[in-house]
Amino acid sequence: QLQLEEFGGGLVQPGGSLRLSCAASRFRLASFSIGWFRQAPGKEREGVACLNSRDGYIHYIDSVKGRFTISRDNAENTMYLQMDNLKPEDAAVYYCAAEAYGLGTRTSCRSGISDFKADYWGQGTQVTVSS
Repeated sequence: QLQLEEFGGGLVQPGGSLRLSCAASRFRLASFSIGWFRQAPGKEREGVACLNSRDGYIHYIDSVKGRFTISRDNAENTMYLQMDNLKPEDAAVYYCAAEAYGLGTRTSCRSGISDFKADYWGQGTQVTVSS
């Protein structure tokens, strides 16, 4: 069974909002750093945000700062991406991801999203932004 299951994608107009959810099964999300990535047609996958709650690191790509918020609810074993003021260039398939906290060998999401190395991926959910 897929260990990360995503919900919440859909069609919105520019300026609209969506909240993506990603529920973990078979593992304890509290023991993981979390991230969101996206891939637009014809483009490479890019990191959108990451959150290392254990060590206190959070990063967003510049294009979504002030508009997107990454968060988690460990009691529900679920991570979220709140997306506000959506733009056409935000349209993509969005993927949630999780990286296990280590024992000091490396620090997830330390200096940027490039420091996040996913151990598990969601199946992807389509976000379409169109008038």
